[in-house]
Amino acid sequence: MRILLAICLLLTLALPAAAQEATGTITTENSAQQDAAIATRMREILAELGNYDDVTVTVSEGIVSLRGTTTSAVEALALEPLASRIEGVVAVKNNVTETADIGDRLNPAFDRFRTRIDQVIVFLPLALIAALVFTLVVLVGFAIARLRQPWERLAPNAFVAEIYRQLLRITFVILGIVIALDILNATALLSTILGAAGIIGLALGFAVRDTVENFIASVMLSFRQPFRPNDTVEINGDTGKVIRLTSRATILLSFDGNHIRIPNATVFKSRIINYSQNAERRFMFSVMVERSADLQATRQLVENTVQKLPFILSEPAAQTWIETLHPAGIELVVTGWVDQNETSIVRAKGEALRQVKLSIQDAGVIIPDATQAITLTRDTSGPSTPPRETTRVDPVDASEDEALERIVTAERDTESGEDLLREEGLQE
Repeated sequence: MRILLAICLLLTLALPAAAQEATGTITTENSAQQDAAIATRMREILAELGNYDDVTVTVSEGIVSLRGTTTSAVEALALEPLASRIEGVVAVKNNVTETADIGDRLNPAFDRFRTRIDQVIVFLPLALIAALVFTLVVLVGFAIARLRQPWERLAPNAFVAEIYRQLLRITFVILGIVIALDILNATALLSTILGAAGIIGLALGFAVRDTVENFIASVMLSFRQPFRPNDTVEINGDTGKVIRLTSRATILLSFDGNHIRIPNATVFKSRIINYSQNAERRFMFSVMVERSADLQATRQLVENTVQKLPFILSEPAAQTWIETLHPAGIELVVTGWVDQNETSIVRAKGEALRQVKLSIQDAGVIIPDATQAITLTRDTSGPSTPPRETTRVDPVDASEDEALERIVTAERDTESGEDLLREEGLQE
């Protein structure tokens, strides 16, 4: 009985040890198989990539050890994340370095260069077709833009016609680019080009804002034509005869013979007085008479005097009215209308003022003088009579204005350059 108990006790102690020995053997065998599988998988990946011929792979207990050289440091650094993605890898020891052999390092560059040359050779026929189509589209657009008849009918002047031509050219260039990119299957590039062009256009718009404003104002003025060549205008306080309208400024000839250049943006936003729009033009002046004068009779006398002048129009008629009561006397305002195409407005005003002065004095009405003057005279043999001023009406034709018009016409004929004004164009 004791012998049986001893045998059972020995068997009980031996069985766990045998089981533990058997389990350890199986675990070791499984780990070796897994390491071999990892190494095989890693070598297959490196062989498929083709750039790691000098790299060796060893795996122990799930730890991958990489040794050898590559043609670039980037390829060496890419091995660690590549090995980490393999199932069962615990850690990666990357001992791969960049090779010092110049030939090995240049071979990939030569391979890439040959690949790009092959791509260019394949791409070249398609690119030539796209370039040919782009050239044909642009040539058609430029040929249409060179035609004269349709643009002269659509545009009020040559400047606007040229703008139409430029817009047509730009449209055909954009159309040619779109067609060429579509042939190259690169239409996605068009949005990038348009976005860059928009940003550049916005930056240029801010940089040349004044120039763009003048250009737009020039286009609007060429359409509206608020004045014509040789018109007498007042713009922003400057008065003169219009010489020409360019794409940048309006040029006037002042009555002193000076050139006045006004930016078109200023012209477009300013108040423009065109004295030449109507042939009839009114002048106005004031005259002072004494308080004791018969104002009704004096007013009628002055009005009749002005109306009887040969250069005064009968319609509208001359007018005279009492304006203000001054300490020195009564102020009368006198107006008259002339045909400025035949009569000088300034000379007509001056002659009318002279005739009114003579008629008032002949009627015995005193023109008051607020100044005090001391006159020293010497005794002579007899009384002296002041010379009598003639009442003959001086000629007041428009010869001076005609002389200025000839100067403007001569400058328009001799000066070369653009002019947005047309005699036959519509006028605002």
